[in-house]
Amino acid sequence: MTQGNANFRQARMADVIAIRDITNAAIRDTLTTFTTAECGETEIAADIALRWAAYQVALLDDQVVGFATYDTFRDGPGYAHTKELSIHLTANARRRGLGRALMRRLEEVAVHAGVRVLVAGISGANPEAQVFHAACGFEEVGRMAQVGYKSGQWLELVLMQKVLLVADPGTTA
Repeated sequence: MTQGNANFRQARMADVIAIRDITNAAIRDTLTTFTTAECGETEIAADIALRWAAYQVALLDDQVVGFATYDTFRDGPGYAHTKELSIHLTANARRRGLGRALMRRLEEVAVHAGVRVLVAGISGANPEAQVFHAACGFEEVGRMAQVGYKSGQWLELVLMQKVLLVADPGTTA
């Protein structure tokens, strides 16, 4: 998939370092994630290998500038069709429509995999992400005060979700 001079595709093992660097910048430099431990190449490679189809990347001039993926929302068979997503772009890739295009691509992959609901857990310190997800059709479904702690402050978690257009399990589309 192409948008302007951007391309979108499934992640490859050659993308591990770029994905690691984007992830670690968010962990190290922002309050967008409550995680404080940076990721290594081995961890990212194992994650891509495990959930290969669920990793999508955005490229500008053949350089990975963002990625989107989804993973288990909660354990248990009743949650099998609900996934939690992550989407990250480098600073120079923002405000170009790449995030929306990457989200659309991730949603297509999710629908194909039988995912019915995507959930976004967004830091209350990241209002831009809340606006972005709303623009992508996500609705706020809850707020959890003081559930995250990072950089000496308690952080709110904003939960947003989008119901995707897929058939119910056991029916034909």
